[in-house]
Amino acid sequence: MAAAQVIRSEWTKIRSVASTVWTLSLALVVTVALGTLISALTDSQFGHMPARERLSFDPTVISFAGMTLGQLAMIVFGVLVVSNEYSTGMIRVSLAAVPRRGTFLACKVAVAAALALAVGMVTAFAAFFLGQAMLGAHGAGIGDPGVLRAVCGGGLYMTLIAVFSMGVAAMLRSPMLSLGILMPFFFLISNILGNVDATKKIGRFLPDQAGSRIMQVVPRVGDDTPYGPWAGLGIMALWVVAALAGGYVLLRRRDAQ
Repeated sequence: MAAAQVIRSEWTKIRSVASTVWTLSLALVVTVALGTLISALTDSQFGHMPARERLSFDPTVISFAGMTLGQLAMIVFGVLVVSNEYSTGMIRVSLAAVPRRGTFLACKVAVAAALALAVGMVTAFAAFFLGQAMLGAHGAGIGDPGVLRAVCGGGLYMTLIAVFSMGVAAMLRSPMLSLGILMPFFFLISNILGNVDATKKIGRFLPDQAGSRIMQVVPRVGDDTPYGPWAGLGIMALWVVAALAGGYVLLRRRDAQ
């Protein structure tokens, strides 16, 4: 089967499964709604903010406050795109129709990544503009230095989270096992490693912490991170490549089941 046909097939699979559509919709709604709410609360409390916090106040980051929950939805989306076929047994049919497993995985990732990128960009721009509207005089403009990069980076960050999750799901195949590893990794282990002095230098190089640097415009006071926004996104991209490579290797070696 030609690559174009495989891509059309993967597109049909994704849009015909309600759970994948709902997770992407949830990523957009939750990120934008929570970011808007926190931006409004921040504006109302700005006068009570300590001087040290004002020095590193980053209105762009504030508008992305909902990204944590949006990230959760993107993880679920990435896992479901891959593991749904294993849980339903459709993987046997898919691999029989597309025996070249590299082509199969590449087309699946390409379609899902394009969809995640579209949703991620819409989410990032909507969250930014609504958040800045709530911040009023304390907000930033899209033309301010570093802001457009941060907003576009927010969309790229959400996309990479989804693709990384796809790679992990391709390795593990089970949706429950994949989510059981990814959720604690991003929402517990990463936070612990990034906030404990003894492990902070290690935590900086985890995919979410490195990638989220792209959304930062104003440096934090005392921040000594040894890389910049684009380098951080590059580190995250390396994690994604490693996850996809692992998924491809195991897909080639294992029987379809």
